[in-house]
Amino acid sequence: MYYMPPVKISKTEQFHHENRTWIRLLEFFKQENYFMKNRLSEVLDHHVDKGFLALAEQFQNKFILKDEYIDELRHDINKLDQILSEIPGGWISNSHMETQIKLKSEMEYFEKDFNMLKSEFNEYLHSVE
Repeated sequence: MYYMPPVKISKTEQFHHENRTWIRLLEFFKQENYFMKNRLSEVLDHHVDKGFLALAEQFQNKFILKDEYIDELRHDINKLDQILSEIPGGWISNSHMETQIKLKSEMEYFEKDFNMLKSEFNEYLHSVE
């Protein structure tokens, strides 16, 4: 077991750190989504039966929705981060804390949901190739 000496970190600093981490994670998901859309396009070049096209369209729609949600999350995180940086003395209200907790919950949900979509997509591609 490692001993960690006590360190004083303000909530504002911690929230800024979490927010920057989430922005990097969203960028990663945006790139992954881009790669999945490209992969779908590559596969569509070789498979054109109606059953595959219907599922391909469903995946494409899901990818588009993920891009939109990533943009919304990024906007909300940046907005809160801007508000936190303007607070004099680093005083955080209950409203700011609730927003941070809500964003944390949304990020956790999005990460799980995105990974499930990615897994479903890859499993489907394995079944058709």
